[in-house]
Amino acid sequence: MDTDASGRIHFTAMLRHFEAAEIEFMRSLALERTYLEQEMRGMQFPRVRVECNYTAFVRFDDLLRIAVSVERIGNTSYTLAFDVRVKETAVAQGRIVVVCVDLATNRSRPLPDVLRSALQNHQMGDSAKVGG
Repeated sequence: MDTDASGRIHFTAMLRHFEAAEIEFMRSLALERTYLEQEMRGMQFPRVRVECNYTAFVRFDDLLRIAVSVERIGNTSYTLAFDVRVKETAVAQGRIVVVCVDLATNRSRPLPDVLRSALQNHQMGDSAKVGG
C-alpha cells in the first residue's frame, strides 16, 4: 500500500484500489476486460468522474474490504459505488462514473446491451465484495 510519511495511505492510492475492485467486479459479472474488448469493438469506457471520501485512517498493511455496487445506469454511462472497510470500520466511500465512447466519433454512445443487462442484474442484487 502506498503510504505517506505519516504511515497513512496516500490519498491517490485508494483510486488504484477502486480500479482493482472494479476489475474484480466486472469479472464477477463475466465481463472481464478482454471480453468487453472483443464484444464491444470500437468503444472505450473512460472514467469521467472519480470521488473518494475518507472517513478514517488507513495505515500500512491494513487489509481492505471493498464492496462494489451499481449506483446508477444511464443511457451512455453508469456509476459504481465503493464502500471500503478495515475490519468493520468504514474508512472510505467513493464512486466512479464510466461513459461509453464511440472511437470513430469520439462521442458518447448508448451502453451495449450485454453490459447494460449485466449491470441491471447486479443492481438488483448484493454488492460484490473484494478482499478479506
